[in-house]
Amino acid sequence: MGQTQAQIPISNNLSFEQVWATLDRTGKWLEEVALSQKETARRQEETDRIVKEIGKRLGDFTNSFGDVVEHLIAPNLLEKFKALGFDFEEASTRHKIRNKKNDISFEIDVFLQNGDTAMLVEIKANLTISDINKHITRLEKMRKWADIRGDKRHFLGAVAGIVVEDDEREYALNQGFFFIEPSGEDYNITPPYNKPKEW
Repeated sequence: MGQTQAQIPISNNLSFEQVWATLDRTGKWLEEVALSQKETARRQEETDRIVKEIGKRLGDFTNSFGDVVEHLIAPNLLEKFKALGFDFEEASTRHKIRNKKNDISFEIDVFLQNGDTAMLVEIKANLTISDINKHITRLEKMRKWADIRGDKRHFLGAVAGIVVEDDEREYALNQGFFFIEPSGEDYNITPPYNKPKEW
């Protein structure tokens, strides 16, 4: 005669009661794991929210600090560049160029100009190589915009930073930019290593 189901041995010599108890404990453990995962996800969402908020506040602070830097540097630029042989007649801050037809749009922190030459100055609290490259692109757009309008002036570039590493300073000077940096309670302008680049 064959064995009945009750007579079939269970692996590891466990009784049905022990198997059900183990399954019950496993089920409770899985529930705890699921709850733990939900709590971890909730904490991660909260962490992401906090990081995003800190990023926003830091961005606001950086922008505000950049505004302060701009107001410290901008007022004396005409005199500073005059000492270097550039007789700019006017200066404007946050000078905006918009030409929707030709897809040209950018803002100049400080724009110095006269009838022959103009200087586009980019001012950052913490100047990076990326900022310098963006300023090159800005000057290229300026040249394009000027050509469309028949403006034959030469355009020069300058960058300013409060916190600048040597690599950024060297890069800017090698790109043909004037370099503006703090010096005590004042600031200095260093001409580019070679002839200033014109756009």
